[in-house]
Amino acid sequence: MKYLTPIGALATMLSAGSLLHAEIPVKAGDKVAFLGDSITEGGQNSPGGYVQLVSSGLAANGVNIQIVGAGISGHKSNDMLKRLDRDVLGKQPQWMTLSCGVNDVWHGANGVPLEDYKKNITAIVDQAQAAGVKVVILTSTMIGEDQPNPNNQKLASYNAFLRTLATEKNCRFADLNAEMQAAIAEAAKTRPKPGNYLTTDGVHMAFAGNQMMAVGVLKGFGLDAAEVAKASNAWLDIPDATQVSSRVGLTLRQANQLDKLAAERKVSVNSLVNAQFSKAVQALLKTEGR
Repeated sequence: MKYLTPIGALATMLSAGSLLHAEIPVKAGDKVAFLGDSITEGGQNSPGGYVQLVSSGLAANGVNIQIVGAGISGHKSNDMLKRLDRDVLGKQPQWMTLSCGVNDVWHGANGVPLEDYKKNITAIVDQAQAAGVKVVILTSTMIGEDQPNPNNQKLASYNAFLRTLATEKNCRFADLNAEMQAAIAEAAKTRPKPGNYLTTDGVHMAFAGNQMMAVGVLKGFGLDAAEVAKASNAWLDIPDATQVSSRVGLTLRQANQLDKLAAERKVSVNSLVNAQFSKAVQALLKTEGR
């Protein structure tokens, strides 16, 4: 009989676990449509947006996808249903993530009542599946980073429906609302002060919120903890993933000189200053051995 050392036994267990882990269902070359509102629109248009992070996270695990950006600011479930053919099905994706519900609730009297929302979302899922598109349902993220507020209490019933629908329609599922609540509760332990942790305004994601969403979507796609960690590590080096601003006071003479220099170089003053600021930060980190 062959006996294993503790290290050898651990290695065997890890190897067995890796063999048991199912392959990532998304395949290289697949088109993935991201249907949603302004949160998704921002997520697809920024290097640090959740859509781009999902793409780079899959790439870090050997799966390069094609993004079909289908997020439009202000859209609700009825709007998304109307443009489903044009923005998603007509592009013939293999996958579609569905992020919808914030505006249906947040827009109040101009929103979409729960029963109509259920009909719209069910129709979106049914039509996508009929076209051979695999659907990943995402629960709606929060409306303000305080769960007890009336909007979030109303949103809870919309998300409860999404959880049920995902099971009924055999869809992959990412409970981003639960992920967001957990992340806020964890952040509050070390940053117990008023303000937003994950968003810029309580709704639209800052980089930390985009990371939270991307992790949830990747888990919804079936990535395990090691694969998510690999994705998170890849995000550390994405250019322009997050923005740092610096307000520096200038004399009028300095401002005029900057205007002239920018004109000579045929760039904007902001571009000129941002480039210099970036170089200064890199030099500082290098000096400090970071």
